Amino acid sequence: MLNTYRLRVLAAIDRAGSIAGAAREFGLSASAVSHQLSQLEKEAGVGLVERGAQSLRLTAAGRRLSLRGQEVLALLDAAEKDLLAQARADAGHLRIGFFASAGYRLLPQALSRFSGRYPTVELDLVEGEPHRLAESVQQGAIDVLIAFEYPLDPWKPPEGVQVRELLHEPLHLVVPAGHPVGRRAHVRLQELAGEQWITSFGTGSPVLSVLERVCALEGFAPNIRCRSDQYEVILGLVRAGMGIALVPSLGINDTTGLQIARVSGPGLYRRVTAASRPGNPNPLLNTFIAYLGSVASNLVVAAHRPSAPSRH
Repeated sequence: MLNTYRLRVLAAIDRAGSIAGAAREFGLSASAVSHQLSQLEKEAGVGLVERGAQSLRLTAAGRRLSLRGQEVLALLDAAEKDLLAQARADAGHLRIGFFASAGYRLLPQALSRFSGRYPTVELDLVEGEPHRLAESVQQGAIDVLIAFEYPLDPWKPPEGVQVRELLHEPLHLVVPAGHPVGRRAHVRLQELAGEQWITSFGTGSPVLSVLERVCALEGFAPNIRCRSDQYEVILGLVRAGMGIALVPSLGINDTTGLQIARVSGPGLYRRVTAASRPGNPNPLLNTFIAYLGSVASNLVVAAHRPSAPSRH
């Protein structure tokens, strides 16, 4: 079997055009390189160089072996890099930021699959609003941030942070069980102008929730009874008959005592993304984002299918 070290010596002779040049590249004496070449010729069973008084050149067999050897060496180098990356990943550390409702299904399912494949990886999980955690991505304190934005309330990531789309999730109309609207599969937002609403605090200047923004486009201001940025609170108040709400699919974790319907209106969806720095060297980053994408693709079908009315 051919010795890979000697194949590297032959490739160096081919590049340098001389034994002396190859010796300089390897930091060896010319006699040591000549010895390696002689041993390779014995292994190959054929002459690999033609030596002249003042020159040396590869024979046809030597040239073919040099080319083939370089292909083999490139494959070996790639395999070593793959193994090194895998070793780094197996003993790695990943820091993940996420918004609350991503922690109901999207993130847990991705983490379950990822941890099953990389059980020794250390994970740091940070919950928070995307616009507040984005600076930590920019600074390298968080590797990947699960973020969201509404078309009526767009979010611009800071410089040096890129986003990859995971899914579009619709906003659903959530009403208490027994509400007349709950018996309908589809409702126009304009029909709900007289309802009491539970909504979020909102962002922007002036500070408006997505509900207020879309209702303004439909020509009315919603009657808001309560605001909360926690979907468990919003759903609990709807369940108690305190109002109705628009909730994104990922935010609906328990439909007990609730009915869900589609509602038509401009921009009634949110875009869920993975934000990261393009130059982040963490070998786990793209792998974890791939797991997020796989889970998101499974959730997207359910995200576009309203839940059946709940029974008491």
